[in-house]
Amino acid sequence: MTTSTVLILITAFLFTMTLSGIILRFAGKLKLIDIPNERSSHSIPVPRGGGIAIACVFLALLPSLPVENIVSLNLTYAIFGSGVIIALLGFMDDRSHIPAYNRLVIHFLAAIWVIYFLFMYSNPPLAASGDLYWWTFTLLLIISLVWLLNLYNFMDGIDAITGSETISVSLCASLLTWQTAPGDPSWIILLLLASAVAGFLVWNLPPAKLFMGDSGSAFLGIVLGCLMIYSTLISSQLFYAWLILLGVYIVDANVTLIRRILAGQKFYEAHRSHAYQHAAKRYHSHGKVSLAVVIINLLWLLPIATSVTLGLLDGPFAIAIAYLPLIWVSLYFKAGNSHVSAT
Repeated sequence: MTTSTVLILITAFLFTMTLSGIILRFAGKLKLIDIPNERSSHSIPVPRGGGIAIACVFLALLPSLPVENIVSLNLTYAIFGSGVIIALLGFMDDRSHIPAYNRLVIHFLAAIWVIYFLFMYSNPPLAASGDLYWWTFTLLLIISLVWLLNLYNFMDGIDAITGSETISVSLCASLLTWQTAPGDPSWIILLLLASAVAGFLVWNLPPAKLFMGDSGSAFLGIVLGCLMIYSTLISSQLFYAWLILLGVYIVDANVTLIRRILAGQKFYEAHRSHAYQHAAKRYHSHGKVSLAVVIINLLWLLPIATSVTLGLLDGPFAIAIAYLPLIWVSLYFKAGNSHVSAT
């Protein structure tokens, strides 16, 4: 890592922290106030939309990496284009609600942008081959990317949880990418993302002075999804490692969704029934739950993901090992149940 890259990472932290503070100061004028309701995990109005600071700083500094021949232009195009689309959409939704259908259409357009630049832009014969397997695989990637984007948005419901999740996952994924493919510098993008999020987290630690909003959570979902899919170009083991590292969010979101559907609830409506939300209510602490997520990532999921990249465990088997305790925890905290009282 060069000195200039280190300076870029420090700049990302300082600029995001400063810009987040500016957004906090002018949140009222920008109509960026989160008013609590029965589905909220907070009880007083809190400024939101701070995630746009993460997006602006990260995207502004991202092009400086290819200039140094650090990251391929294809990956930069994929992240930059989709990131701009999702961040702007999220910021507009933070200010005034955008219908879910309209958001979903734009999510799919952003996902198609990512797949085009990662798989088709540099190798157009693949797109023209007409191979059914290729197009099926591509469609599944697009759907998965849209789901991850929304999953990340669903899980941003208490102070510091998404910032903590993003920083810990990014650092772990950066380490494993460097370990698996030392010649591929995409791990530096993950460090840049972690640095930008850390700057915002200064304002989001419990009790949060500023919320991330859709402009941040959805943006982080598309960026991490893009990097996860890019990892398939490096090694299948690294792709499995990504799925393991994101286990807390993937399991909680999917268990909650499945149980809400089985219970006949309107699963597409906003709610407060994720396992992490029930845990925060039970222990009367957002900070303890967010810290627990980091501990799980570092002490449970990272070792399992590392065993996959080292070839010690088969990917699907390792995912099962990683997910089973997380599924138990989600069920223990009654994920998907909207009528759990604090104890």
